[in-house]
Amino acid sequence: MSNERINSPTHLPPQSDPPLSPRQTLPTMYDLLSEDPEEPGLPDEFHPLQSQLLWTTFRPRNWNQDQVFSSMDLNLYYDLRHPQWYKRPDWFGVVGVSRLYDGRDLRLSYVIWQEQVSPLVIVELLSPGTEEEDLGQTVSEPGKPPTKWQVYEQILRVPYYVVFSRYTDQMQGFCLVGERYQKAQLTKGRLLIPSIELSLGLWRGSYENIERLWLRWMTASGDLIPLASEELSAAEQRAKAAEQRANAAEQEVRLLRARLRELGIDSEQLNDQTDQDDTE
Repeated sequence: MSNERINSPTHLPPQSDPPLSPRQTLPTMYDLLSEDPEEPGLPDEFHPLQSQLLWTTFRPRNWNQDQVFSSMDLNLYYDLRHPQWYKRPDWFGVVGVSRLYDGRDLRLSYVIWQEQVSPLVIVELLSPGTEEEDLGQTVSEPGKPPTKWQVYEQILRVPYYVVFSRYTDQMQGFCLVGERYQKAQLTKGRLLIPSIELSLGLWRGSYENIERLWLRWMTASGDLIPLASEELSAAEQRAKAAEQRANAAEQEVRLLRARLRELGIDSEQLNDQTDQDDTE
């Protein structure tokens, strides 16, 4: 039998003796691009989870949910003169439009000249490739599409714009005042949006079994908008508490009857006498 190694990986870099772990010698997920290198916004695991949490908990208190639309990573077309230009917010919410397109179909995109209603709030999740544009620190080139900040502030006139960094756990909110965005004053760390009776803030908890700080919708007073699993858990807790109260009441009755027997009183006869008195 030949001593030659079968399928020897010749493409690997030279190793030390003893060999080091691939974690120490090979590129990691932080070094490798996961899609077209010309695209600055690379997908990761955090973005869809965080956006899904926002989508699930966006329930304006004073709007019928049939007139509330929100989406994540959906093309938002904003300029009829350039119908191919779009932005793709990590998450955005609109009130005053049908949940379904024309009341019957799921949207393929959000086209502002057809919908006629701009988003009320947009959230961008910061990443190294998009942070400068998300924070309005870049300028568009002549003849090129405007930046996100310009579109949200000057074209769509989105009243509330929020950015969140999972690297620093910092949330920043901006409100449209006149023609420009101004840094929003947070109330107890939350951005209040009175027109929908909600606030947006940071919550430390477990979502999809991931414990960390999440951006989440709350009531204006700061109570969490519950997830379906949390509503079920709360109902189960209420049922358990009611069962415990019933068991405690039954135990008290048994103890009382035992005490009456010690005193030589038949609780059953006492009940019969009470019922007879009530009928007379």
